[in-house]
Amino acid sequence: MDFTLVTVVAVALLFDFTNGFHDTANAIATVVATRAISPKVAVIGAAVLNLLGAFVSISVAATVAKGVVAPEVITLEIVLAGLVGAVIWNLITWRFGAPSSSSHALIGGIAGAAAIAVGTGAIKWQGMLDKVLIPSLVAPFIGIIGAGLVMLLVLRITRGRSHHKVNKFFKRLQIVSGGFVAFTHGTNDSQKTMGIIALALIAGHPQAAFSVPLWVIIASATAMAAGTYIGGWRIIHTLGHKIAKLESPQGFAAEAATATTLGVAAHFGFPISTTHTISGAILGAGAATQPSLINWKIVKQILMAWLITIPCAAAMGAIAELLTRLPYGTGIVVLVALIIVATIVLTRNWTRESLTQIIDLLAILRRNVRRKKSASDHTGV
Repeated sequence: MDFTLVTVVAVALLFDFTNGFHDTANAIATVVATRAISPKVAVIGAAVLNLLGAFVSISVAATVAKGVVAPEVITLEIVLAGLVGAVIWNLITWRFGAPSSSSHALIGGIAGAAAIAVGTGAIKWQGMLDKVLIPSLVAPFIGIIGAGLVMLLVLRITRGRSHHKVNKFFKRLQIVSGGFVAFTHGTNDSQKTMGIIALALIAGHPQAAFSVPLWVIIASATAMAAGTYIGGWRIIHTLGHKIAKLESPQGFAAEAATATTLGVAAHFGFPISTTHTISGAILGAGAATQPSLINWKIVKQILMAWLITIPCAAAMGAIAELLTRLPYGTGIVVLVALIIVATIVLTRNWTRESLTQIIDLLAILRRNVRRKKSASDHTGV
């Protein structure tokens, strides 16, 4: 098998892994925030259900492989560059705890790499609009409305009942609804990586027809499950605690609306953003109960991440594609990506104060070097 193709598959699975821990919050933030189950059990359950959900269909994979860019003009270098752009953007947003969309990062990265390599004609603009942009724009509002309606129904049914008993009942229901989110997340998001690997296989073997081999499904599902198990606790904290104060009824409403939206989208092959859908659902459930408790500052930050993800990932994908044109370009791109990934991971716990301390330390070292050089020059004279 061609070295570049092997590299592309490996980087695709790395993206799938980052997608898993980046989007773990989508499935378990609400059940953790409401203490329906322990974080460890939630992560393990989400990992298993993500794995199982990946085997349901390949409709989203077909959209990613054939509906966004023209497969006949896509090369392995374009796919590699797009994946690198998506991985880097995923890790940047994870580093800052911003619940951005892995789906948008992937599509933006591939589109940016394709546009810089062969021109904007490589992008299927109608497919991008109909299959990606419109569904992704609509999904959060469906989440808001759906969760809000479910929450209003819950409030009506439980009116006059004991607050403690209501919370206890919905904590049990959350195990089902949260599991449904994890399952449909696996159905929707794992397929995106399957579609990219299928696109790479077509680019590597142009005579081959589109298909998603069993090994691709198993590898993609396993990578996402592994990433889910690692967990993305920064994003869990943002979704579970910072948007709105959640109790079990609100958590159930948000999960039910999210899982239903994801399931319908996967059926029609729409690669929508799980992150944006659950964010909207949490907002809807919180607003239906106590609008005054919504943290609109955090909502604005999520909206900003929503707006900039595709262009930022596209820019990174375009830069990576330019690097592939250098001698040994594939190796250079992979090396640069690994350095950036390692830097982000190793500095994940750094704060602004940590950075200030490092800058101060570097300044002290610079002064010491200058003093030694000055003393040496003086001695030499």
